[in-house]
Amino acid sequence: MAPADVKLYTRLLSYVRPYWRVFSLSVLAMVIVAATEPALPALAKPLLDASFVDKDLSVMRWIPLALVAVFLIRGLASFGGDVAMHWVAQRVVMDLRNAMFARLIRLPTRYYDTSTTGALMSKFTYDTGLVTRAATTVITTGIKDSLVVVGLLAYLLYTNWRLTLITLVVGPVIVWIIRTFSTRLRRMSRFEQQAMGDLNQVLEESIGGQRVVKVFDGQSYEQARFQEATNKVRRYTMKGIVAAAANVPLTQLAASFAVAAIVYLAIDQAARNQTTVGGFVAFLGALLMLLAPIKRITQISQQLQRGLAGCESVFGLIDEKPEVDTGTQQIDRARGDIEYRGVTFRYGEDDKPALRNVSLKINAGETVALVGASGSGKSTLANLLPRFYAATSGQVLIDGIALDEIALPALRANIALVSQDIVLFNDTIAANIAYGRLSGVSEAQIRKAADAAHATGFIEENPQGFQTLIGENGVRLSGGQRQRLAMARAFLKDAPVLILDEATSALDSESERHVQAALDDLMEGRTTIVIAHRLSTVERADRIVVLHDGEIVESGRHAELLARGGRYAALHRMQFQSPQTEVAA
Repeated sequence: MAPADVKLYTRLLSYVRPYWRVFSLSVLAMVIVAATEPALPALAKPLLDASFVDKDLSVMRWIPLALVAVFLIRGLASFGGDVAMHWVAQRVVMDLRNAMFARLIRLPTRYYDTSTTGALMSKFTYDTGLVTRAATTVITTGIKDSLVVVGLLAYLLYTNWRLTLITLVVGPVIVWIIRTFSTRLRRMSRFEQQAMGDLNQVLEESIGGQRVVKVFDGQSYEQARFQEATNKVRRYTMKGIVAAAANVPLTQLAASFAVAAIVYLAIDQAARNQTTVGGFVAFLGALLMLLAPIKRITQISQQLQRGLAGCESVFGLIDEKPEVDTGTQQIDRARGDIEYRGVTFRYGEDDKPALRNVSLKINAGETVALVGASGSGKSTLANLLPRFYAATSGQVLIDGIALDEIALPALRANIALVSQDIVLFNDTIAANIAYGRLSGVSEAQIRKAADAAHATGFIEENPQGFQTLIGENGVRLSGGQRQRLAMARAFLKDAPVLILDEATSALDSESERHVQAALDDLMEGRTTIVIAHRLSTVERADRIVVLHDGEIVESGRHAELLARGGRYAALHRMQFQSPQTEVAA
């Protein structure tokens, strides 16, 4: 292996260190199995020479018992070694998955912006499976069969060193064959992993969007996408299989030349009485037994290269840099004064600015609505506050303290978020309300939060009440019910700063009435940033800030902005002007 590959595999084996006792036990069992391998051809020599040629009855009695003893020892050691090695391997994979997940949930939002869910899921399922095989098959075969080869070679040298030297000639040829095919196997494994990620992505999108697929008759389109993805996986898998399949027969062909030469010379030695029948059969038996472990050793190249490709993917995720948290200052409950000072933000270095030199002050307890056309920078401005993104230039402050000076947990403990894209978990209603750090609160506190969110009514209509399972992302609830659960979560958190991102969009009038009533209670006494396309939801805001192309172009109360006749008034007319008025105009 190349030095980089050795380093990669050594890192994988470092995860074995906590389980070194069980690992050592499995290695000891493999050593016992390997030690008994030469015993089989060694028993063949006295069996033939003493029993069949010399008719020694004492040898004929103990050899069968010796054979049973050898196979008993081999069986017990093989069973114990395999179970112990697989136990260690599964522990390693569990630790790797835990390490991957621990890093995944701490990665910055930018990482999720550039990664597909399918590719990430593939790392946890498919790629770790490759690592499992590398941690079991490779180690088991590598250690056990290497020891078997060494033991058999030692026996062959002891039995007939002249013939044994011939077998060593093919060694460099076999190494060259293995290295040549290993390079191609590694490359195909990388392509196969990428194709598997694409396959998972298509599958996830089709399952998640099944209603859209049905309504828009997209079954044929999705079928074609899935077939293309599965075909890519098949192609790269077959290319790897071809390389692996060619590896073994070529290795065996090289070995066959050595066997042929040995048989020829052994017959010549027998003709000159330089070896006995038993000695020749024992030598030939040991030589033939050598082919099986050599074959398995050549086959581990396929598993090793796939495993190393899996390691690259797994460790690539583990090595991703988590969210930058340089803040050291701890704050308890913030007052809620927020200020943006000359903030400019780009999503990518080559992208145009999403925000341009934005300056905005929001007083504690004030409700400020951000309005503007899609892409004007409303959500971006709000996303800077919990530090989902860091400003490219300028500063964002809370209570006069720059956000990058505040420890992330302390900052986010002061912010609650309710958005259009409600995130609920396949758990009970109570667990979804009391989520994360709130999970230890009492049932009375959960009920109080549900009451405030106008959610208790529909919750108690279920036989299990607050212990009702709501399905994946709350699939068993209506849009308004899901929205009120999200608000109950925000009520329970009781943060001084509240972000409402399109919280009432896509709701019917009845649901919006319940949600808006809950929102009015939730916003009371909190610094609130409201993002909305529907201007009817922001008319009562203390201040409305109008953004256009990443800049603040207007600011004021609803009536003031309408009277000014600027961009807000134009947006208002576009939303509320009736068709008859437009025609009359």
